[in-house]
This record gives sequence, structure tokens and C-alpha cells, in this order.
Amino acid sequence: MSTTALASVLDGETRELATAEDTHALGVELGRSLRAGDLVLLTGDLAAGKTTLTQGIGAGLQVRGPITSPTFVIARVHPSLGSGPALVHVDAYRLGGIEELDDLDLDADLDSVVTVVEWGHGVAEVLSEDWLEIVLTRQDESRADDIDGDQPRRVQAHGHGQRWGGAR
Repeated sequence: MSTTALASVLDGETRELATAEDTHALGVELGRSLRAGDLVLLTGDLAAGKTTLTQGIGAGLQVRGPITSPTFVIARVHPSLGSGPALVHVDAYRLGGIEELDDLDLDADLDSVVTVVEWGHGVAEVLSEDWLEIVLTRQDESRADDIDGDQPRRVQAHGHGQRWGGAR
């Protein structure tokens, strides 16, 4: 996945990610462009690549890993290995709403970290006036039960607020 592909996704185009490696590569490019205070919401089907994209973001940010799905711990902090921001990786799937998200106290450090929230649509937007939503969808619904397969996905970004609302 090239920087040109990242630019087209950030401009609102729908792109195909043929493999998990393409999803990871897009995340790396995105991670390199993120800065402290950025909020990224990941939306999409089950097994659409949200954690794979986050792993790429972590690689681009150069944070300590491994980055795994935070489904059962809700949130993980991955400190920077250099001078960049830490990554806070949140899974809002099991949260009952905004009140439970607020209990995590994510806004306390929001300005000094990059926050990525899986399943954040409809819940995590309240954390910031600026956020980037990445929507990942599986292309082949006939393989919906194949959550381990390396099948193509589609990706599109929607920016909100001053940081993400206009041109990339």
C-alpha cells in the first residue's frame, strides 16, 4: 500500500485491501501521519481487519507491542519506543455506552497520545472535536464465517472536525 493509496483513502475514496498485509501497510502509513491528540475510530464488520490496521498504526508510530485485540481488557496502552506519542488501543464492543467509555478516563491523556477505538462509532466521538473514522468492510459476505481467511476488504475514511474534516 503506497502513500498515494493512503491519500486517496483520506480523501474519501473507497479502496480495496486485497490482503491482511495491505491492511497492515495502510496502518503503517497512517501511523506515520498521526500525532499526539489524534483520535481514530475503527468501524466495520467482525474480522474486517480493525486489529490488523491497528497493528500497522502501532508499527508506524513505533510503539511497543504486541498489539492484540483488547476485547477482554477493553483498553491497552502501548508506550512509544522513541520520542513519539504512545498508542491507546480501545475496544468499545463490550461497552454499554458513553458512560462506560467515560469511566475509562481516556480524555485525561487524549492530548498526549494517539487513541484508536475499535467499534467506536456512536460512542467515542464525544472524546474529541476532531476524529478520523476508518470503515472496513469484508467484500465477500458468503465467507462471513471465515474470520481467519485472508480475504479482500474495502476501506474508506471519514474525517470530522478541523484536523480531519477538510483536505488531508
